[in-house]
Amino acid sequence: MKCDVVSIENKKVGSVNLDEEVFGAPVRVDLMSRYVNWQLAKRRSGNHKVKDRSEVQGTTAKPFNQKGTGNARQGSKRAPQIRGGGIVFGPHVRNHGFSLQKKVRKLALRSALSSKQAEGKLVILENAKLKSAKTADFKKSLIKLGWGRALVIDGSDLDNNFQLATRNIADIDVLSSQGANVYDILRRDTLVLTKVAVQKLVERLK
Repeated sequence: MKCDVVSIENKKVGSVNLDEEVFGAPVRVDLMSRYVNWQLAKRRSGNHKVKDRSEVQGTTAKPFNQKGTGNARQGSKRAPQIRGGGIVFGPHVRNHGFSLQKKVRKLALRSALSSKQAEGKLVILENAKLKSAKTADFKKSLIKLGWGRALVIDGSDLDNNFQLATRNIADIDVLSSQGANVYDILRRDTLVLTKVAVQKLVERLK
């Protein structure tokens, strides 16, 4: 399928053929959901922890006589029902991540790219390079481009000026082609790919 290529000034500078296998794949919402869950679970730190009865301070000797005090019988000051005792069934440090097959991850990423193409929210940019690193200058270009909330994916090497100019704009994210992922693609309205990024993604996903 053919798609127009635009410059940073929003002028048409040519066209590019998009691979049907990558950009015209069936949109699998179930696979994208599995990918996003996997990605967010892997991101969790999992360092929340409580102290159980072996870690809190307190005597393990019987605190008072079994009978005659009027209190309920107790065997330790560390028991969970005692104030200051250990916590039962609380969280412990662990890894929340789980495995997801490589072919499922590939299919999910193809689905995300294809969904943006089907919705008409895919823009092919000639290159993501700027002469100056000024955010104010890039904001003027953004008004012409009309992107709004966008994710820009470039090749392996990102232009330093482009990174600096977009760094302080809340709704613009910039990633290399290796960092392309389903979650970031779906959370932005517009997906912007450079010609180099298209080539790299096709190599990665075919």
